[in-house]
Amino acid sequence: MRVRTRPGATGRRPQRGTARLRRALWWTLLTLTGGVERRGQLPPGGCVVVANHSSHADTAALLAALDARHAPAIGAAADYWFASPWRRRICSRLAAGFPVRRTGGGMNDLLSRADALRAGAAVVLFPEGTRAREGELGAFHKGALILARQADVPVVPVAIAGTDRLLPKHGRLRPALVRVTIGAPLPATATPGEARDAVAALHRRTTEEPLADSPARKRIAAVAASRWGLVAGLLWAFAEALSWPLMPELFLGIACVALPRRALKLSFAALAGSLAGGLIALQLATAGVQLPQPLTTERMRAQVRAELATEGAAAVRHQPWNGVPFKVYARETGRTDIAPQDWLAQSALSRGSRTLTVGLAFGALGFLVHRLRRFYGLYLALLGGGFTLGLSLIVTGWS
Repeated sequence: MRVRTRPGATGRRPQRGTARLRRALWWTLLTLTGGVERRGQLPPGGCVVVANHSSHADTAALLAALDARHAPAIGAAADYWFASPWRRRICSRLAAGFPVRRTGGGMNDLLSRADALRAGAAVVLFPEGTRAREGELGAFHKGALILARQADVPVVPVAIAGTDRLLPKHGRLRPALVRVTIGAPLPATATPGEARDAVAALHRRTTEEPLADSPARKRIAAVAASRWGLVAGLLWAFAEALSWPLMPELFLGIACVALPRRALKLSFAALAGSLAGGLIALQLATAGVQLPQPLTTERMRAQVRAELATEGAAAVRHQPWNGVPFKVYARETGRTDIAPQDWLAQSALSRGSRTLTVGLAFGALGFLVHRLRRFYGLYLALLGGGFTLGLSLIVTGWS
């Protein structure tokens, strides 16, 4: 449906440049917190968008998803968002908000946008008037429909899903994928009940639509979310500090991308396992017990002995960068008179900086590629191939 601008309309043209900047800003931020997906498009001309409302993040989702050529403006509660200078600046500049009074005069505030609608802009309203509880959709007020009739533009139902998880009412920000579905335009003569039914149907369809995912990712994420994920990370790193040839960073690459919100805990578990295993490896070496250390070379051991002789326990600071496995430092330290507590303190700093940095980096990658999680199996293949190549180059370089 194409709505023509009325002859002689005096509304300002939509400020598309500013709208593009806002769209880029909110798209970037939502990408970092789990991603944003859009289905459908707005009609070519001006329109009144009506959407469900359960979170303050709904505005960000709409600004990121709606076409910048419509320069969408968001109706915001005047008694809250325009009650102080700093809120007014944030709302008007970053969220394209305009004030709508909730106690007298609100209809006039809405009708003041009629000329902008005729000029091709989009006005976004939350007809419920306030944030609803999760899973609920309140009654729609009639203001949006009156504005559409006055400007002779269609009403476009839009459903937003995922924002109630991203930023719950009275809750904290947490990662979640946000989905925005734009429905077919309704005529300006539509009733509030018809608009509500259209938004409810879209919302139900959007929330019930399954997300494309990898079975492998789901299984690994389920383990990572349980206490067994922490145990697995601790045991992997513990074994690597003794003899196991695969670094705990490989475990973090597998688990933290599968479940990014668990990245910090998994990283601390791996760090604890490394330090515990390293301390035992040191004690075993002191007692003359030599565990096998595959994929290490005599040149690695000679280099570590030289560093320990000149730097003492502080020599372990080189480990995160030189490619020598942590177990080599642990065993060679056990053959010296360096106090175990000194070595443990230095190892906590050097090993901690590497393990936590790598774990959080993989967690950030998991957030960024959240929408591509159906390709997790391919990611594992690439991760395994890259790790094998890197390990081969390191061992060859130290041979």
